[in-house]
Amino acid sequence: MKYLLNPSTNPFYNLALDEYAMKHIEVDEDFFFLWQNEPSVIIGKNQNTLEEINQQFIEENNIHVARRVSGGGAVYHDFGNLNFTFIINVDDPGQVNYKKYVQPIIDALKVMGVTAEASGRNDILIDGLKISGNAQRLANGKLMHHGTLIYDVNIEDMVAALNVSGDKIISKGAKSVRSRVTTIKEHLPNSTTLQDFWNELHYYLSNRNQDDEIKLTARDLEKIEHEARTRFSTWEWNYGYSPEFNYKNSQRFEGGRVEVLIDVSEGKIKGIRFRGDYLGLKDVKEIEQKLIGTPFRRGDVLEILNSFDLKLYLGSITSQEISSLMFY
Repeated sequence: MKYLLNPSTNPFYNLALDEYAMKHIEVDEDFFFLWQNEPSVIIGKNQNTLEEINQQFIEENNIHVARRVSGGGAVYHDFGNLNFTFIINVDDPGQVNYKKYVQPIIDALKVMGVTAEASGRNDILIDGLKISGNAQRLANGKLMHHGTLIYDVNIEDMVAALNVSGDKIISKGAKSVRSRVTTIKEHLPNSTTLQDFWNELHYYLSNRNQDDEIKLTARDLEKIEHEARTRFSTWEWNYGYSPEFNYKNSQRFEGGRVEVLIDVSEGKIKGIRFRGDYLGLKDVKEIEQKLIGTPFRRGDVLEILNSFDLKLYLGSITSQEISSLMFY
């Protein structure tokens, strides 16, 4: 199979490349590319971002949040993860079957001595444990099929980054299905590095390096970088595109118990209520009205909260405590 070489580890660029390759790279043959992301959570197109992530952990650890153009669930990427993309010419969309397109990966693993199998809607398993999740998008007679390969991912960070309490947010979007996982590294000789694995996979998929490289032009690169900058890295795409949802949380602080109920649409607060036994002198409705229309992100909310003398409205409860309540 022909191939692209993609040295980028920027998730916004890489997701822009995925879409660009599907829509604009015109070659007669199918082709592939392998790539990695810096630590990131990649959200499915139809998901509510805030339902899928642990916002506090992500902020504290400088993890990117990016939305792809394909469906499916949220996944965690780091430098222990290797990703693959196939761009495939499709004559009959009715014949699209993910198992057909992960077979080259399964075959390549077999050559390396690892027995894997396609399973469920979009997974590859080893001994019943997940090592790959896949997603697809069809446009202009071409299928983009991409997936993760969990080579040596930091499992603790993966769990923490995606660890949100499911009963706090009631969403109208698709929800991730989290599975038990293993790492590919565990099933290969101890001396095998991720780069060794990458090289072996590329060698197999490129017909033992006999197929040709597709080289992007300066114009191609400019267009991809433009999309990465103006769309894929924007808050409006990664958070604002989320489906409408309702958020509810409560907590007891030293200054009293506070419950917050929020309606969010297109990533902005459409309605909000604070309730509790805190001791305020002025009607908290003034703060609620000011927050309506604000992007549902910590920095914007804190800016509004800090514009008020909160002691008059919430007693000794601070803006940081309210922020922790709203952004778990």
